[in-house]
Amino acid sequence: MISKKNIGLILGPLVYLLIKLFYNPNELSEEGLAILASTLWVAIWWVTEAVPIYVTALIPIILFPLSGGLELKQTTSAYGHKFVFLFVGGFILAIAIEKWRLHKRIALNIINIVGTKKSNIILGFMIATAFLSMWISNTATAVMIMPVGLAIISQLKDNPNTLENENTIFGKTLMLAIAYSASIGGMATLIGTPPNLVLAGVIKTSYDIEINFLQWMSFGLPISLLLLFICWKYLTSIAYKFKDENFKSGLEEINDQIKNLGKFSYEEKSVLIVFIATALAWITQSFIIKKLIPEIDDTIIAIIAAVVLFILPDKSGDNKLLSWSDAVKLPWGILLLFGGGMALAKGFDSSGLAIWIGNQMNFFSDIPLIILLLVLIAMVNFLTEITSNLATTAMLLPVLVALANTIDINAYYLLVGATVAASCAFMLPVATPPNAVVFGSKILNIDDMIKKGFWMNIISIFILTAAVYWILPLIWGF
Repeated sequence: MISKKNIGLILGPLVYLLIKLFYNPNELSEEGLAILASTLWVAIWWVTEAVPIYVTALIPIILFPLSGGLELKQTTSAYGHKFVFLFVGGFILAIAIEKWRLHKRIALNIINIVGTKKSNIILGFMIATAFLSMWISNTATAVMIMPVGLAIISQLKDNPNTLENENTIFGKTLMLAIAYSASIGGMATLIGTPPNLVLAGVIKTSYDIEINFLQWMSFGLPISLLLLFICWKYLTSIAYKFKDENFKSGLEEINDQIKNLGKFSYEEKSVLIVFIATALAWITQSFIIKKLIPEIDDTIIAIIAAVVLFILPDKSGDNKLLSWSDAVKLPWGILLLFGGGMALAKGFDSSGLAIWIGNQMNFFSDIPLIILLLVLIAMVNFLTEITSNLATTAMLLPVLVALANTIDINAYYLLVGATVAASCAFMLPVATPPNAVVFGSKILNIDDMIKKGFWMNIISIFILTAAVYWILPLIWGF
């Protein structure tokens, strides 16, 4: 049987050759044609996963120079984009948080504050998961939170007076809540999920405009909080309902787990101080720190935090908070994928391909912006159910830059709309790593994920469309 991967493996280079040999539109330069052919090869391999998507991200380094689309120096410089190093610093901070188990203490205490009702415990898990996902990878967040959730589920004894299995209902609700909030939380900050930084990189490459940490957070955090609240109400009032809300034993389990963590260690306190200082610096750099140090930016702050973690000693004084063996846990594949996306954006911009694509899209100018946004957000939402959200945004955003320029609208509408939509794939286990993590708990079946996730997709599509169309211009002032 011929697999999707094998088809993609052959189709990618075949389409590249057909474009290069037989397609020659008069308005497109040779460089633009080379970038177009190369991009289609990359896109096909990304969608079909003919080879690992991180390996595909290296293809521009081969194709762009050899095809005459972009010089090697320019291509490889995209892989060293400053936002790559913002990710490096953020990931190293996340590694330190995970190493000293600070994330578990934060999560358990947030859950403990909320209360003993089942729906409130669900809310506590969602707040804790979303908060952690703002700063560390949603995969790591889901992996850490799920065992805590399973321990809580095991404490629930079915109420004999109910017609349905309360344990099963609570378990399904909690697993979906963890998965959804891990994705929603990442929308809040620039480093929360890779597509957010792809957006910032594309805007910097295309318009030489800086999207800083605070600017993104001013839009991303309110939308994340709104979606989180609506998701909680949907899961606990519509998707599932609890006949008996009392769950005292659940809170006892949380307290037991907090006690098992022991006292706040020296290392946890040290990492927490670095974490808080870094977050405050990111948030205030544009209006406080920059006045004192004009050259400062989010990337420099991230790298300072990373270096400090390798300098500060642990309690024994013999070792540091982080060693280089910890740093090898960096998700190098994501960094390469981000670099590949930036290479595509640079190729589109420098070769004239973006202008040419935009000229082919004149018909979009007749479509009302809100309808165009709705269609775009829905398309990205469902596309990322089966493709990487990072690969999808890396492919799509340069095209949207061209479209926005052609139909003469502010590009932020389309770029931000596509970016936030990429974080809202709730249906399939393969859509996001958190979905896959909770599906692995065996508590959910595929029907649970598809039926409940479909309606969350629909809800998110309309909320994001409204937010980008009406709220984004007010917050960002365009």
